[in-house]
Amino acid sequence: VQLQASGGGLVQAGGSLRLSCAASGGTLTNYGVGWFRQAPGKEREFVANIAWSGTSTSYADSAEGRWTISRDNAKHTVFLQMSSLKSEDTAVYFCAAIKWGRGAPGQSYVYWGQGTQVTVSS
Repeated sequence: VQLQASGGGLVQAGGSLRLSCAASGGTLTNYGVGWFRQAPGKEREFVANIAWSGTSTSYADSAEGRWTISRDNAKHTVFLQMSSLKSEDTAVYFCAAIKWGRGAPGQSYVYWGQGTQVTVSS
């Protein structure tokens, strides 16, 4: 599975962005998908994930209540709607997938896409 993350950009603090994760040349049906981020000089960290069925999701504390992960299986795309963005959300955001993945903390992933840059100006 080849993943493509998109939707990043430059936004002011308090603004919103919607990231998309799509499988190029394939489908995300039956794949759980997670979003991760990596800021300069920091380790990659979990942001949110969604089960292959779409019936469960989980979020990092930093994302809980501000962001929403969802999926549109007809479009083979997973979204991360980010609102109330803060300067500390600045990072490269990656999506990852694994077949029959859960929407739960600690889920590991096999397939990783190239990231999309999110920059939040204060």
